[in-house]
Amino acid sequence: MYRYHLLIFALIICLYPNVSESSKDANINRINTDLDELHKLMQGSFNSEIQAKNDSTYYNISLHMYSIWQDKGHFLYVEQALNSRQHNPYRQRIYELTQLDDTTFSSAIYTITNDSLWIGKWQTPKDFDKLTMSDVSKKEGCEVILKRLDKNHYKGQTGERSCESTLYGASYATSEVEIWNNRIVSWDRGFDADGNHIWGAEKGGYIFNKLD
Repeated sequence: MYRYHLLIFALIICLYPNVSESSKDANINRINTDLDELHKLMQGSFNSEIQAKNDSTYYNISLHMYSIWQDKGHFLYVEQALNSRQHNPYRQRIYELTQLDDTTFSSAIYTITNDSLWIGKWQTPKDFDKLTMSDVSKKEGCEVILKRLDKNHYKGQTGERSCESTLYGASYATSEVEIWNNRIVSWDRGFDADGNHIWGAEKGGYIFNKLD
């Protein structure tokens, strides 16, 4: 019986020599499609106005994420600020999205040298063609690992203590993210070496609703 199955398998390979190659191509296409889906979901302007109106412990934060460096991969310029002070953002980053396997993605984070020069440039993403990889620095250990749960739905987080942070005396930071087609929930927190909460929202993540 075993030899019979081997003969059948050999016959299939002879008759359809490109089956494995076709399957490989299909898998690559699916990976590209899923990565494009995640990249598209994260693009746009968002804010937490609705959450801030319902809970005074949350601020109204603006979040802008727009695609840059399209010839290099899946990159986003990210800018966050108090909605009333968008001229003075407290966070400017570059995110690089890559796919690790069929359902797992990585969002690596880069800081920008002289980031004040790029405030508001999310409105003109082509300006970032002047920015090079030598102008940014990767935050090692701070990448967010995301899982695709369903169409237009991803969820993930950083490593437990892998992302170093000295902000307000913290020792490390964590990020938890969940992404849908119309909103992003992001919970960033800092902790000291003993695991005590130092900064960030206490109840849960910020709910950023898409504006465009």
